[in-house]
Amino acid sequence: MSSDQAPLSAPRPVHHEGRAVVWGARALAYLIYTYVVVTEVVLVLGFFLLLLGANPDTPFVEWAYRSLDRAMEPFRGIFTSIELGNGANQVEAVLDTSVLFAMVIYGLLAWLIHSGIVWLTRKLERSDWQDRTI
Repeated sequence: MSSDQAPLSAPRPVHHEGRAVVWGARALAYLIYTYVVVTEVVLVLGFFLLLLGANPDTPFVEWAYRSLDRAMEPFRGIFTSIELGNGANQVEAVLDTSVLFAMVIYGLLAWLIHSGIVWLTRKLERSDWQDRTI
């Protein structure tokens, strides 16, 4: 190439730092989103076990109630549980409205995190597109 000819394409600017931050934020959002979805599943499971008066002495129900207690820590005592009577195992069936409230709050949190992931993904795609068109 002679010195009077222009290069075919200009070098593309590379934004490694910004991309790394967006990728890191996106990975963190996915981890939190996964935790919130798993917590939501535990809440639904615990709600139905309480509602049906499951025997708390069985290992699975014991694990579910322990997990439910951890997820319900910020919400305990907000509402009074409604006792529905004894189930087949002479275990009290309960409609725990605090669990329903927690499911709504965790669901809203999951929706917000999902929206953040979508926003970060679009930002990353836009950055990639701009890098290709420059």
